[in-house]
Amino acid sequence: MLPARPSSGKSDLFRERLDAIINPRHPLVRLSALMEWSRFDEAFGGFYRPVGRPAKPTRLMVGLHYLKHVHDLSDEETVERWVENAYWQFFCGFEFFQHEPPIDASTMTRWRKRIGPEGLEEMLKASVDVALETGTAKPGSLERITVDTTVQPKAIAHPTDSRLYLKAIQILVRQAKRYGIELRQSHTRLAKAAAVRAGRYAHARQFRRMRRELKRLRTYLGRVFRDVGRKIAGNAELEARFARLLGLVERLLAQKPKDRNKIYSLHAPEVVCIAKGKARNPYEFSCKVGIAATNREGLVLAAKAFEGNPYDGHTLAATVDQAVEIGGVDPDRIYVDKGYRGHDYAGSGSVMIAGRKRGLTATMRRELKRRSAIEATIGHMKTDGRLDRNFLLGHAGDAINALLVAAGQNLRLILTVLALWFAWCLQALQPTTAKSDASTRLHGFGISTP
Repeated sequence: MLPARPSSGKSDLFRERLDAIINPRHPLVRLSALMEWSRFDEAFGGFYRPVGRPAKPTRLMVGLHYLKHVHDLSDEETVERWVENAYWQFFCGFEFFQHEPPIDASTMTRWRKRIGPEGLEEMLKASVDVALETGTAKPGSLERITVDTTVQPKAIAHPTDSRLYLKAIQILVRQAKRYGIELRQSHTRLAKAAAVRAGRYAHARQFRRMRRELKRLRTYLGRVFRDVGRKIAGNAELEARFARLLGLVERLLAQKPKDRNKIYSLHAPEVVCIAKGKARNPYEFSCKVGIAATNREGLVLAAKAFEGNPYDGHTLAATVDQAVEIGGVDPDRIYVDKGYRGHDYAGSGSVMIAGRKRGLTATMRRELKRRSAIEATIGHMKTDGRLDRNFLLGHAGDAINALLVAAGQNLRLILTVLALWFAWCLQALQPTTAKSDASTRLHGFGISTP
């Protein structure tokens, strides 16, 4: 059913309203007044059915996801802190303080799946619009953007052959037991012991013995795989239920060390191995994300997740298209690093590759010098946001997490500017005092003070 309005007890005469308790100059209160919440009802209304149980208010769900990614919290932590924080409740549209959680944490997961990546782009677009309204970014800044790619690690264990073989055996045996399939032998006890020995031999650098244990594990997996296939043959229902799992196990048994498109995780087969050339972390198992941000303020305009491991230059067109769709402005100049040579962008904007020397004006040189500032933006999205580890499943989960992390980064910038504006206004009331740090930091954001 369509979302309902927050039930906050408007007729309650014995409780104090939130707006009479909280500080009206708090940045979160000011942000809630600037946000156009009705746009989400219009954008997400098509994802709801007109019959059935009333859905949770759209403002509540959007507000919870904003707060989650601003403060880098899990779904459970977000709901728990919401009960304790009056400002969070006011931001989500409630008028009276609530003593019980508004939803179960799992509702946030189902809501994300319902809206999908295409719908959640509206949340990123709303953050960009508020940034323009508050002066966090200037409209002209949307014409000068910086594009770069980064890696969004997946929440998987470091893949090893012994771990994958053992995990596949355990999943097959568990599924067979669930559907009442009698196996000749499960091999779970023998496989676990072989996996432990393989790890010990690898640690001792006894690789011949390690390969012998891996071969034994692979044999156990093949036996269970063929036994399950024989037992479900001719049963259309069981064949349909086991099709995906058996397909993954078949790929796992057939893959070689030097193969491409290998399986690194059974619960996240979309994960790819990306070599970053870092001494501390040479390989990352994740997906590639294209980030577009304004060259001046670092406001994120696009966060595009890509399947596989495409060349950086072949991601530029899709990343810029998303930035145009969200920002509503075709960029005049696009600043990239040398990894984008041979790019696929064919738009009207000029692509300025790092290291270019000729044909540059003083403004272009200054903006090209600021290209590396996007590295700090990506770093904040990983340390302050949730781009460092993605817990959402599938390619859709990669895209959803990237978009929400970008929206959270924009809101952190906006909240900082709103707090600095209030500090500067307080300083302006004291004319005999020297220029405050708040005014200096506002100038750092490109915002002039009178």
